[in-house]
Amino acid sequence: MTKTSNSTAHRAAGAILGSAVGDAIGAPYEFGPARPHLTLAGTAADMTGNHTWAPGEWTDDTAMAVPILRAVADGLDLASTEAQDRIVRDWAVWSRGAKDIGIQTSQVLRGMRGDDAAAASTSARRVHEANGRSGGNGSVMRTAPVGLAYMGEVDSVARVAAAADAIAALTHWEDDARDGAALWSVLIHLAVRDGRVRLDDALAALPEARRERWAALLAAADGADPDLFPHNGWVVDAVQAAYAAIRAGGIVLDDPSTHTPAAFRRVVEQAVRIHNDTDTVAAIAGALAGALVGASAIPVGWQRLLHGYPGLGARDLTRLAVLAVRGGTPDSRGWLTGDRVDYSRWTGRDALAVHPHDAGVLMGGVDNLADLPAEIDAVVSLCQLGAREVPTRIGRADVAEVWLIDDASPEANEHLAFVLEEAADAVAALRAEGKRVYLHCVAAQSRTPTVAALYATRHLGVEPEQAFADVVAALPAASPNAAFRAYLAEVK
Repeated sequence: MTKTSNSTAHRAAGAILGSAVGDAIGAPYEFGPARPHLTLAGTAADMTGNHTWAPGEWTDDTAMAVPILRAVADGLDLASTEAQDRIVRDWAVWSRGAKDIGIQTSQVLRGMRGDDAAAASTSARRVHEANGRSGGNGSVMRTAPVGLAYMGEVDSVARVAAAADAIAALTHWEDDARDGAALWSVLIHLAVRDGRVRLDDALAALPEARRERWAALLAAADGADPDLFPHNGWVVDAVQAAYAAIRAGGIVLDDPSTHTPAAFRRVVEQAVRIHNDTDTVAAIAGALAGALVGASAIPVGWQRLLHGYPGLGARDLTRLAVLAVRGGTPDSRGWLTGDRVDYSRWTGRDALAVHPHDAGVLMGGVDNLADLPAEIDAVVSLCQLGAREVPTRIGRADVAEVWLIDDASPEANEHLAFVLEEAADAVAALRAEGKRVYLHCVAAQSRTPTVAALYATRHLGVEPEQAFADVVAALPAASPNAAFRAYLAEVK
């Protein structure tokens, strides 16, 4: 079993969610002009969609990453024939009904004489030789899950680079496409593993003869406008544009103090402002930025609407990401693979009360999910859930799952203020949509009363002390941890 800390799992989920939200937000702008004044609010309204893509729907960028993610989550070695054969077969099935697919990838998949990795590689080389090039950015758009592989192994960086090269070569034979995939996969791997990245460590994973070139390419992008790399359908310009977006967003790879929710939002904003292959550049940038900031830094409004082939949502991507860095080993409580999480050792799971300042919000424990009142049509969850805990009658976009740990230590919740505010704002957003909301954690003792009080203060105009007192009166067992209390004490 791969030992994985909560912070590593948090960053792994951030990488996958970050790539997917960048993809989904960028989708309606693909192949359009630059939008230098576009701003993102960090809410569901940013997921605009268009005539092809529903709001929050990801494109081929994430659809092609999912089979890789599933292979890693199942504990397969990405360098193995078994893993690569399965990935190619999944791509082939997806491609037959795909809404959109890159020209080069389409040529490779249609030209296969078989349905395995060997057939794909042969076809990729044939397409490369016929066209004289195969440096499309499709090799890098799907690197986030590769970066989660081999976590905790001594030679993990070298193995990630080799796997990225091999998986890139299934559709993109050119050295640039393979180098770009290896470099970006290693950057993500180091970010998830360590929470920070020294660029030289990532560059060292490339073939020695080509390191200086890639170092110069990234140096040229550092401080540049992301839209200054016009041919971003080409892997080199795409990588440079993505790196430029990360730096323009204010993220310094080796400085965790810059790895903030605001910086993540700015990175995606910088990426989707550019012209041409917007969604792919945003997916590439979002993966590395998300790996640095972690899942809790990604706006809940974006995660609520996130979905795509093959019928997955943010919850599914999160679980697969955590399984991937655990080497496919499930947790003992059922969160990652079970229908329900085992919270049997907790008391008070059936706590239930009406919010004292909004009768359209119920507060309570996890057990009530099994028998929610009929009028409840949205859920804001502050604890880990199994795959079938929320009633199927409640749509995916009406469920907000918040990464919030009931632990007062500073490292438990890296972005505590942001997360608590996002949770309160999720309740408000659902109420504004006319939904009746169930706000819950395991036993409504710490997380639920904290967010319920903040919702009353932040959105209903109730004074902080009064809001907290009223919530505690409704939930007599309420006893938020010291960090949550300290935050509430600072709310104005």
